[in-house]
Amino acid sequence: MAAVPSGLFAVYKPAGVAWGCVREAVETKLLRDLNAASVRAPRQHVRFLPAPGDSGDTGLVAMRVPVLADHPLVRGPRFRRLKIGAGHRLDVKASGVFVLGVGRGNKLLTDLYNCHLTRVYTVGGLFGKATDDFSDTGKLVEKTTFDHITREKLERILAVIQGTNHKALLMYSNIDMKTQEAYELAVQGLIRPMEKSPPIITGIRCLQFAPPEFQLEVHCLHETQQYLRKIVHEIGLELKSSAVCTQVRRTRDGVFTLDDALLRTQWNLQSIQKAIWDCQLKVKTELEKTLGHQDKSLLQTADAEMAHAADS
Repeated sequence: MAAVPSGLFAVYKPAGVAWGCVREAVETKLLRDLNAASVRAPRQHVRFLPAPGDSGDTGLVAMRVPVLADHPLVRGPRFRRLKIGAGHRLDVKASGVFVLGVGRGNKLLTDLYNCHLTRVYTVGGLFGKATDDFSDTGKLVEKTTFDHITREKLERILAVIQGTNHKALLMYSNIDMKTQEAYELAVQGLIRPMEKSPPIITGIRCLQFAPPEFQLEVHCLHETQQYLRKIVHEIGLELKSSAVCTQVRRTRDGVFTLDDALLRTQWNLQSIQKAIWDCQLKVKTELEKTLGHQDKSLLQTADAEMAHAADS
């Protein structure tokens, strides 16, 4: 009989699909596989039935027959619902790494949220036009020229954006940069807001530049995908032009990368159990690194998750 998976795993959410639909699809396929693997033979009970054969004997004989209440058509599926939690959402237009938690993994989702980990996106842009929602599918507002834009000018704007956001990062981290604590956190890469803050870009660089198209890599905290589209729009304005966002694709969510994300064809019990097992060590390590000095119980929870997965 299959065990219900418990832990964190990532799937790849395609563009054009709501995150809620992705979660429901994963739950549906997990329930299907769990119910298919948990079919047990019906119980037997003793009934007194007429003797078989044509001997004319009208006596009763004891026979073992299945309990009809255990028949799958009577009993229905054993598993009817699973508690599957969602990590940082992706809107309909965005794609990429989408973290889910099942069973005790829902608690770990909260712990990872409290770590305030960086997420990474590849963001596509197109110079020369502006729309009402900053995306290439929005209502066209204006068209502009872009022949004067060079990669060097673009990278200067990106450097300004990163510098401005670095100041915000230090401000919202509430750390005195002259202290030993600040030095130790900087060495470990742990300088980040540990409370809710406005969106902060911790790194941004140009991956491709082939006007009018360009592609950026953005490292950020507390962002929304619409915020990233607005950044593309503002970059166009700073370059005395306009720009729309053509793609927002999350390539990393904390410890989960594209390599960890299960494709639609892998949304099944076996693949999800393996994904949970493969990722649990780095999840535990990140919790220990970021929150271990604040709450030891988090480490105990993570240890319990690993033991539970091993038993499964």
